[in-house]
Amino acid sequence: MKKPIQVFLAGDSTVSDCPPREAPMAGWGQVFGQLFSEEVVVHNHAKGGASTNSFVEEGRLQAIAERITQGDYLLIQFGHNDQKPRGTKPYSTFQQFLTLFADTAREKGAHPVFVTSVQRRRFDENGRIEHSLGEYPDAMKALAKELDVPVIDLLAKTKVLYEAYGPEESKRLFVWFQPNEHPNYPHGIEDNTHFSEKGAMEVAKLVAEGIEELGLPLKDHLVSREGKEHV
Repeated sequence: MKKPIQVFLAGDSTVSDCPPREAPMAGWGQVFGQLFSEEVVVHNHAKGGASTNSFVEEGRLQAIAERITQGDYLLIQFGHNDQKPRGTKPYSTFQQFLTLFADTAREKGAHPVFVTSVQRRRFDENGRIEHSLGEYPDAMKALAKELDVPVIDLLAKTKVLYEAYGPEESKRLFVWFQPNEHPNYPHGIEDNTHFSEKGAMEVAKLVAEGIEELGLPLKDHLVSREGKEHV
């Protein structure tokens, strides 16, 4: 039997698997495997609160390095937590750690792919998304060019997605509940960063769209949500 193609995901809570007690909160990586045929296996190593430096320091990149092989993929999305004081600086340490991720994949004959951060749901008075990720997405894109690593601009794609839904309807993509509306959130919640299952799937589809646009061989294993192969 042919070895499956492995897709490893490195990232933060917007990518990670969320525990059942937080349902319907979900990272896009949690549902990403549903978009592929059975020749592809997705390993989601993303972790809530992770920055590039903490991911490496906690041994998470090393765990990927031990399993990733020739022809596999490593999708790398960071930025949200790199902004925090314990994180990194965009054009120095952030790029240094991203380089380590790319090098780790390439040393094993695998394909690194950078993915810019998802936008936060923060609208201005004109119904446009306000940029809240600082210089991190631009620093990632600049490094991608320098290292010749393909990049999926999820920042740009999620901006278009949220604005298409608009300020009110876009709440459905996130975890928004009134008090007593959902048993997991008895006091209610208004979360503009973390996705609902619906939002996670919409964003996962955007990542798949990026894979197709880049022409990565992985695109040949994408299936539609109805389970038919893309043509």
